[in-house]
Amino acid sequence: MSDSTYTEKSFSSSRQIMTDVLDAASRRHMIHGLIEVDVTRPRQCLQEIKEQTGESLSFTGFVIYCCAQAVKTNLKIQAYRDWRNRLIIFEDVDIATAVERTVGGQKNVIFKVIRAANQKSVREIHQEIRQAQTNKVEAVQGNQWIAAVPGFIRRFFFRLLGRAPHQMKAIAGTVLITSLGMFGSGAGWGIPMVRHSLNVTVGGIVDRPYVVNNHLENREHLCLTISFDHDLTDGAPAARFIQRFKELVESGSGLSETQTVQEC
Repeated sequence: MSDSTYTEKSFSSSRQIMTDVLDAASRRHMIHGLIEVDVTRPRQCLQEIKEQTGESLSFTGFVIYCCAQAVKTNLKIQAYRDWRNRLIIFEDVDIATAVERTVGGQKNVIFKVIRAANQKSVREIHQEIRQAQTNKVEAVQGNQWIAAVPGFIRRFFFRLLGRAPHQMKAIAGTVLITSLGMFGSGAGWGIPMVRHSLNVTVGGIVDRPYVVNNHLENREHLCLTISFDHDLTDGAPAARFIQRFKELVESGSGLSETQTVQEC
């Protein structure tokens, strides 16, 4: 009996590194909140901005803006514990997010850190994301030499990084926002494995019936998973952050400065 037909492909250096990062992430004590947020208003605002300017602002950029503003009200949410058992609380909210761009002639997902996102507008964040998406580089040279290091050393390094707040911030930011494109239309949540103290996973968008001014209408709801390191954040501050974040998103915070026709 002949063997089945198959194809062999090398396990890329970037996937080797990701495997080691996830191994370190599995050791964190994360709690996850799965919520839905009414995004009818901000999506209408984004559509109006496109009609006015011809530019499609990044929805992820808008979410990053709202997250940074919510973190700013309680910076301890993004704290990290060092080897001396001290909490390091940064004033800048550096948010990492995944972008797709061309590397070596192929599309690859690369993480972009929006530095001091709490001090930037939606448009400034949008421009950074678009620039990262359009940049072309020949190769991710750092991955090549990191992958050449024995796996047990890489895993040990990533574990150390979790207790080195300043290095963590420099390499990967203080907060992670990931967007799952796998859902398409309809509801869907993701449960992440992450190294950050705070992670927001953007899922699918679904229409839900909602009562507005005593009338039932369909409203667009975004599925979000918000994950906290339970070693650092308890339920009450996590709930307050979620409430503030939800308010900012639903109100279309930060979009009015890009509008010329009406306030969002």
